[in-house]
Amino acid sequence: MQNHSFKILVAGEGGVGKTTLLHKYVTGTFMADTKMTIGVQFHLKTIIVDNVVYSLNLWDLGGQDRFRFMLPSYVLGAKGALLLYDTTRIDTLASLEEWVGVCRTQDKNLPILLCGTKVDVLEDRSIPPELVKDYLEPLKLFDLLEVSAKTGQNVERAFEILLHNITSIAPLNSPTLSL
Repeated sequence: MQNHSFKILVAGEGGVGKTTLLHKYVTGTFMADTKMTIGVQFHLKTIIVDNVVYSLNLWDLGGQDRFRFMLPSYVLGAKGALLLYDTTRIDTLASLEEWVGVCRTQDKNLPILLCGTKVDVLEDRSIPPELVKDYLEPLKLFDLLEVSAKTGQNVERAFEILLHNITSIAPLNSPTLSL
């Protein structure tokens, strides 16, 4: 059985749900209260797809402005990224371009999937998906998916879509894709 390891970034403004999404993906449980990520946190997840073992090294990039100066050094070796915004906070769209720049510091073609979080909070939703689709082409984001760490909606699907995109870029036996 083949084994491949990929570094995946999870980025976005503070409070958009990066840590909660990763906790749900890795453990399968929802964590309502999280502490602010300072710098970066790491998570590991191993999955098997079509008899191929993928070890995902998930990097949770702290979203607060005061930690942003550290981030460019953390993106080295990344093969893909999830860029998160909060569907209940319009202000989280304002920095998407900056976050794309951070994620693509080392690789200008890094595949990035845009994810709208907290779609379970229907009463507070302020960003329709139609508005966000306008960001995909100018920022060269390959797709948009809405997720909920609370309900689990599309959490695994987000990583599946990203992994599919990463592995379709070049053959898996390419040394540039394995860490």
